Amino acid sequence: MKRTGILNRHLAGALAELGHGDGVLVCDAGMPIPDGPRVVDLAFRAGVPAFAEVLDGLLAELVVEGATAAQEVREANPEASALLEEHFPALDLVSHERLKELSAGARLVVRTGEARPYANVLLRCGVFF
Repeated sequence: MKRTGILNRHLAGALAELGHGDGVLVCDAGMPIPDGPRVVDLAFRAGVPAFAEVLDGLLAELVVEGATAAQEVREANPEASALLEEHFPALDLVSHERLKELSAGARLVVRTGEARPYANVLLRCGVFF
């Protein structure tokens, strides 16, 4: 058994399969999940695991070259907005409807138990070299 890092075998395996340019949607419990991408649903109950915890764990495992979020996050969820702006100074903001459209092209969806609006981000994988 692994001692550190991501222990969820479905998530660890999905992350290992990602390549340069692949999209990973990290979303709250209310985000519509598109048909097509592999889905790892971590939601246990409302708020567990939190969006911030899942995002921090993923960022410890992934190289990310860009991120996109809904512009509505700034007003509707200032805490999530601050977290995203801290991690991604060049965060691309689009309408929530556009984020849902872009999410259809993601290779992986990681659903958290977050129960606050607009706690969603689409990550674009980079390379470590």
